[in-house]
Amino acid sequence: MIRWILFAILFIILTVYGFQAIRTVTKQTWVYYLFFGIAIIVVGNFIYQFAITSEGRVLTTGKSFAFGFLLAFMAFNLVIVPFLIGEDIIRGIIGLYDKVVTKNDTFYMPSRRKFVSQLALGLAAIPLSSLLYGMFRGKYNFRVLSYTLHFEDLPDAFDGYRITQISDIHSGSFDNHEKIEYAVDLINEQKSDVLLFTGDMVNNKASEMLPWLKTFRRLKAKDGKFSVLGNHDYGDYVDWNSPEEKAQNLEDLKTIQKDIGFDLLLNESRYLEKDGQRLALVGVENWGKGGFKKAGDLEKASAEIHAHDFKILMSHDPSHWEAKVLKDPYHYHLTLSGHTHGMQFGIEIPGWIKWSPAKWRYKQWAGIYTELGQHINVNRGFGYLGYPGRVGIWPEITVIELKKGSKSA
Repeated sequence: MIRWILFAILFIILTVYGFQAIRTVTKQTWVYYLFFGIAIIVVGNFIYQFAITSEGRVLTTGKSFAFGFLLAFMAFNLVIVPFLIGEDIIRGIIGLYDKVVTKNDTFYMPSRRKFVSQLALGLAAIPLSSLLYGMFRGKYNFRVLSYTLHFEDLPDAFDGYRITQISDIHSGSFDNHEKIEYAVDLINEQKSDVLLFTGDMVNNKASEMLPWLKTFRRLKAKDGKFSVLGNHDYGDYVDWNSPEEKAQNLEDLKTIQKDIGFDLLLNESRYLEKDGQRLALVGVENWGKGGFKKAGDLEKASAEIHAHDFKILMSHDPSHWEAKVLKDPYHYHLTLSGHTHGMQFGIEIPGWIKWSPAKWRYKQWAGIYTELGQHINVNRGFGYLGYPGRVGIWPEITVIELKKGSKSA
């Protein structure tokens, strides 16, 4: 209840300041009614979705859009607040000076300046339009990101070997079959040797994937398709009627992965063979710092391979890499992770800037990182969760080419 009260206070303050700017710029009353109408609809839908139809921590499509519209509306008003508060401070100082120095009988504050409100509204339109764009276009703005990694001890037969990685499908969030069909076609167009999926097929329940089975069955890779589980795949964010129901959900998801054609690695390993040589593919269950599930067992997963093997590790949460993988005596040449989504928001201009709030939580949050002669790629995610969109951090299909040699790029 306290959280809802604090939310209501914050929402009212932001809305009032937004209205102050609009009222300064225009005298059209229909604009006022429109602004407050939007405010009531946005907050009313949010309360309805999260307080009245709540399913615990389950994020339905309705909840996601309610959160997205609220975020866009509040971001709009939040940008306005510093301008108007700053102006209020100046107006107050002028009024106080007038009262004390000129000895006026009444305290008078100058009117708001139209220019300040126009500037505030203009800047506020940037996050508003960006967040709305992200909800309706950005979330399906799929990008193929290609990397070439060099390894001196790569088996000769695997020189030029191509890996496509996808992660964080989050099928429970999808609302456009045509866009997902396009993305699957884009994956197949890469013609990689192997396809690796690094977890979070669903948001909450295995049934979320059922409408998309036919689409994802079309995924192709010459040497196979392999997967691991992410934190959302275990059903930990649902209030199940019984432990048996939760366990059955996980079994259903495993069956779905098999139906799609994925070889699900549950703390297991496989060998990929080519021209009499091989590399080891290792897959651990989810292991994440903080409150995330720690079902991953690296020692168990690698029990059937050798220390001298060239190794690719699939581990959903990149925090596992620094906490457990990097200093493991087996030396995992390449780790593939996801999980962060790049927070679905940020600014990336190749060669210039790469920033997202995700960096405050994860040291490795998007792209290739190298330490102790080992690499990790953190995929920005195929789908989306929570905020139903992406701004600046676009959905990613990763293609990694392995090359024999000492130079990496």
